[in-house]
Amino acid sequence: MTWRAPEIDRSHEPYVGDERTMLEGWLDYHRDTLLHKCTGLTAEQLRTASVEPSTLTLLGLVRHMADVERWWFRVRAAGEDISGLYDYTEDPDADLNAIADADPAEAFATLRAEIEAARRAVAGLSLDHTFLRARRDGGADEMNVRWVYVHMIEEYARHNGHADLIRERIDGVTGD
Repeated sequence: MTWRAPEIDRSHEPYVGDERTMLEGWLDYHRDTLLHKCTGLTAEQLRTASVEPSTLTLLGLVRHMADVERWWFRVRAAGEDISGLYDYTEDPDADLNAIADADPAEAFATLRAEIEAARRAVAGLSLDHTFLRARRDGGADEMNVRWVYVHMIEEYARHNGHADLIRERIDGVTGD
């Protein structure tokens, strides 16, 4: 039996709520949207690039977002001392590029696990909780958890646009 990306019960964004409810709700909507764009596709289809010369794939996006979840919520905001998910020593975009032998089922499970771990990591932190992000020039930027939520919504929204185009190329499926 051929593995296919599972169907998902996509959450809808909240229409009313306090700030945290709105941020978490919109982020969950975009998390689900990425997985929804992959629904029913085989491993081979998930490895199909958008259009030359781009190497961007749906599988690469799933892997990328798992590492981004880990990086911003767990490592940065919560200060967990953990490594990234992928080896970036030879390729700074290994999450996106090293997909030839990647197991899609494992990548999907990893993303789901990282989303849950991200939720737990910041559940007790205020949106105003601050942390420092080191810059390459040796300086640092003070950021807060609110910024992380807004950034993650933006990151998913941008990549969901990519996912729309990739999915349309694969099998003509379009839509939200």
